[in-house]
Amino acid sequence: MLRSRVYQWCTSYGEDRTSLGDEPKSGRPKTSTNEENTTHVDELIRCDRRMKIREIALKLEIPKSRVHEIVHDTLGYRKVSAR
Repeated sequence: MLRSRVYQWCTSYGEDRTSLGDEPKSGRPKTSTNEENTTHVDELIRCDRRMKIREIALKLEIPKSRVHEIVHDTLGYRKVSAR
């Protein structure tokens, strides 16, 4: 571990910081992961359980990473259909 990192942590705790976790970051919010897209992804999977994440992303015109997040994290799906 770098000595400079330890120094930064000590300084942070001196400023009443109580967690080692990252502070909220600024930047563009995730707009693709919303209720509407979650519903569309769920409907597509229920209609065709063998549909790939790439195909869903193309159909809904949202990034594959967001579709993956919706399928696995939001909806909680794992392997839906074995070939």
